[in-house]
Amino acid sequence: MRFARIDAVLTWAYAAMFGLPAIPIAIHHVETGGLLPRFLDLFEMYGGPWSDRLGVGAFAALLIAFVLVLMASAFAAWLVWRGSRTGAILSLALLPVEVAFWFGFALPVPWAFGVARVVLLALAWGSLTARGVSRDRPAS
Repeated sequence: MRFARIDAVLTWAYAAMFGLPAIPIAIHHVETGGLLPRFLDLFEMYGGPWSDRLGVGAFAALLIAFVLVLMASAFAAWLVWRGSRTGAILSLALLPVEVAFWFGFALPVPWAFGVARVVLLALAWGSLTARGVSRDRPAS
C-alpha cells in the first residue's frame, strides 16, 4: 500500500498545483480579453498552442475542463489511497486526456508527474484490490 499512498499524494499535489490556478487564470483570461498572466515574468501560464488558436471563451472553457479532469484524477487518487484497483484503472484511463491538456497548454512539468504516477501504480498493483480496503481490515 505504500506505493499506492505515494501515488495518491503525488496526484493530489499535481492536481492542486495545476488545477487550482487554472480557475483564476480562466477568469483573468476572460476579463482581460485574452491575456494570460506570466509566471515569474518567464512565460505565459497555460500559454500553449491552444491560447493562440482559440477564442477567449473556448480557451477559458478548456481551462475549466482541465480542472474537471484533475478533479476526476484526484478522486481516482482517493480510491487508490483506499487500495482500490478501480481507482488505479481510472487514473491510468484519465492520463491520456491529461496528456492532451499538457500539449495544448504547453505544460512541461506534469510529464514527470505522469511518469511517476504510472511507475507507482505499477509498483502498487499487487497491493490493490477490486473493492479497495474493506471495513473489516484496517488501512495500512
